[in-house]
Amino acid sequence: MPRSPLHRLAARFAVISILSSAIASCSPPAGAPPVQQGTGPKSDGAAQAPSAAPPPEAPDRAFADLSARFLEGYLAREPVAATEAGEHRHDARWPDRTAEGEAEARRFYAQTLAELERIPQSALDPQARVDHAMLGSQLRYSLFAIDELRDAQTTPLYYTRLVGDGIDPLVNRNFGTREERMKSLRGRLEGIPAVLAAAKKRLGRPPRLHTETAIAQNRGLVNLCRGDLPKRDPSLASAAGRAAAALEDFQAFLERDLLPRSDGELRLGRERFTKKLGFYLDDDIDPEAVARGARELLVRTQAEMADTAREIWPKVLPEKKMPKATTPEEKKVFVRQVLDALASDHPTNETIVAEAKDLVARATVFVREHDLVRVPEEPCGVIEMPEYRRGVAVAYCDTSGPLEQKPEAFYAISPTPADWDEKRKLSFYREYNRSMLADLTVHEAMPGHFLQLMHNNRFPSKLRAVFSSGPFVEGWAVYSEWLLAKYGFGGPKVRLQRQKMVLRLAVNALLDHGVHAGTMTEAEGHALMMNEAFQEEGEAVGKWRRALLTSAQLTTYYYGFTEMMKLRAANEGKPGFSERAYHDKILGFGSPSMRHLRALVNP
Repeated sequence: MPRSPLHRLAARFAVISILSSAIASCSPPAGAPPVQQGTGPKSDGAAQAPSAAPPPEAPDRAFADLSARFLEGYLAREPVAATEAGEHRHDARWPDRTAEGEAEARRFYAQTLAELERIPQSALDPQARVDHAMLGSQLRYSLFAIDELRDAQTTPLYYTRLVGDGIDPLVNRNFGTREERMKSLRGRLEGIPAVLAAAKKRLGRPPRLHTETAIAQNRGLVNLCRGDLPKRDPSLASAAGRAAAALEDFQAFLERDLLPRSDGELRLGRERFTKKLGFYLDDDIDPEAVARGARELLVRTQAEMADTAREIWPKVLPEKKMPKATTPEEKKVFVRQVLDALASDHPTNETIVAEAKDLVARATVFVREHDLVRVPEEPCGVIEMPEYRRGVAVAYCDTSGPLEQKPEAFYAISPTPADWDEKRKLSFYREYNRSMLADLTVHEAMPGHFLQLMHNNRFPSKLRAVFSSGPFVEGWAVYSEWLLAKYGFGGPKVRLQRQKMVLRLAVNALLDHGVHAGTMTEAEGHALMMNEAFQEEGEAVGKWRRALLTSAQLTTYYYGFTEMMKLRAANEGKPGFSERAYHDKILGFGSPSMRHLRALVNP
């Protein structure tokens, strides 16, 4: 999954936001708020909230003006998101995560929404009508996140991820000059104690798993500040030392104070889950209908896998007679035998990064040879996932933001955690065997997240590019797996793994629903993943944790993919259809919500 863009107006996790705007050029005007370390913008220096006065008569002009002012105000209040987006005036600062800062942000979102609602959507041009609707949805989500989700009070991950997100691009990207990045990094390091002081003051009784995960992530941040950063640049030593001391103090707080009282509820509950899912999908959906559709896709794909397994059997199990496998249960056993044979051909901690690099190169050549979509000029780097990013997903795509002058992207792969025993490591790599790694690379890099987000960054409306629809982003990535398998990339072995990934996205939605709108137990979740989706034990353990730590995002894969496939079915029979023209067209709209993409493709 991509690590950017995300739901930055709430606690950033691994979820994609749903905001856009219609203006073709909205670079923030000159006169940035003054740099302040450790806090968000102050009322006497930051961009002000949108005016409560009636908008000008021309709706398009009013909407463009509001969009520009919102982006300016948002980036000033969310400096970490600004850095990731490529706006570097705020790189030395942190957002204000105190209760007072959150209250000021809430006023900003509420006032923006009030002004937006006075602009008649029907009077705008088609692109702006879409953006008006999506902006309203995002602003309402922001208020819902502050009022009902309350992540700043309910999860320490809100803060450990914020610190990691704030340091990471200054360390791992190459924008501007090294001297400028190190100066900003020193400012961020100096501000860490204030961020953590707000966390200690605000955190109440989080779920225990959230605190346990934050303890592991914070330990990685301590190691980063104590070890890696001073080695990178001696000028960071003093600021990094003070940041490390604050993080060590926070570690003691997490372990001795917060963990003993971490008895909060992990599950959102049906009502809040329904609301949150509606915002994430930006659609009027019935969670029960989504779960039914996911179950149907699961059963249908299991049957397709049996057909693919028949193609593979003679190549991987030539010494054995192929079973007939006529009943659903017999087919599952049959498919499992073929998957087991493929699982034995796997990378290791020592080879996985190099193998991923080779797969990115091969997939790029394949896409070009078949002229499937415009390939970005920007390179896609492959890196080992930093320690402080681990613990949730095995891979992510981290791209520079759409405001960045020098685009760059990384496909990050996570080796197994250091504390895993050999049995669990083997389970992990049996899951991420070489055929599965090929499919994962398609999803994360080429032509999946990397390619799509590079297209997204070219979209003329910077707000739509900065804040992208999760179902679109994830839907395209899963659709790209289907596309390359359709053209034969990696042959039937990779196609079988792609079908297994479809089982995974169906199970993702069922886990999301079962955990947060139901009462699914860990045993039930493991049985669903391992028995119905052929996942290895290590993958099931990690995914169960992710389902508990997140909500709504896991459903975006299923919803986005199925909507992408419906849209293709409605268009591929039209005269003049070609893969290249169709794909360039849908990627040319930025990353709108799926309901709006349908309207844009088929006006």
